[in-house]
Amino acid sequence: MARALPPVAWFRAFESAARHLSFTAAAEELGLTQSAISQNVRSLELRFSTILFERKPRGLALTDAGRRLLPDVTAAMGSLSNAAGIFEGASQSGLLTVAASVSFAQWYFVPGLARLLDPNPDLSLRVITTVWPDEFSRSSADVEVRFGTESHMGKGAERLGPDELIVVAAPHQVARTGHPVLSTEALRQQRLIQAVGTSDNWKRWAQHCRIAPLPEPDLMADSHGLVIDFARAGLGVGVTSALLAAPSLATGDLVQAHTMTAPAKDGYFLATNPRANPSDVDLFTTWLKAEISTATALADAKRQHLGS
Repeated sequence: MARALPPVAWFRAFESAARHLSFTAAAEELGLTQSAISQNVRSLELRFSTILFERKPRGLALTDAGRRLLPDVTAAMGSLSNAAGIFEGASQSGLLTVAASVSFAQWYFVPGLARLLDPNPDLSLRVITTVWPDEFSRSSADVEVRFGTESHMGKGAERLGPDELIVVAAPHQVARTGHPVLSTEALRQQRLIQAVGTSDNWKRWAQHCRIAPLPEPDLMADSHGLVIDFARAGLGVGVTSALLAAPSLATGDLVQAHTMTAPAKDGYFLATNPRANPSDVDLFTTWLKAEISTATALADAKRQHLGS
């Protein structure tokens, strides 16, 4: 079986850095941070087990391996640009394209889009969902809701929140203990649900709350949205984004199962394309922020009642 190709984001960072011989200039061109460019190139070097750049005090120099790789990568980037160009006229014809984390789309777009579309029948919307941060690379979306760390979001991205890590469970999971929330000891008896591919959130939460290490999670999910789905189904107790859990907390499908919280390393960020129709972008982002504000206010009210 052929080995999977590295992410396009790694190749794109390499190609831009090779043209400019600068990670900083590549970051400016691609709308990312210098750290993100450097990490993407380093990931490509580790994957190929070779050094592509000589890091010098005043810039970069391609190694022999880098010079061999560059022509093919440049040609491939050109082919992808040509292919994408066939479809990139969509937003100019009145179609607003939104790329979002699949979890965010599930818990904010699905229940709330009617409140945007019904009063705005002339708005046409296309939603593209993603799981991993590198899937936003080369996105031609007009609006993006990205998930990741602030250092990887690029210039102009606005953090949605504030956000934190909270422990959640289905109401009956907590009620069966006879208490409004789980004690730390009761938490140790539960099946723990962990989102993989981001941070070790259970470990992070326990360390921040100064709780002795918890058992290893028993149920793994590839997104915070799936952690919420599993918790809602009563499969265990999850630690997840308070922002993402807010709609389920507001409706009572989830409860905050422990009073303590921890800062979130990763979060959700809003970014817009300056070439998009500004009135459509404003319409969408105003609606989205209102949805977040309503859900988090209702969830906060229930969480405050929990702590009282």
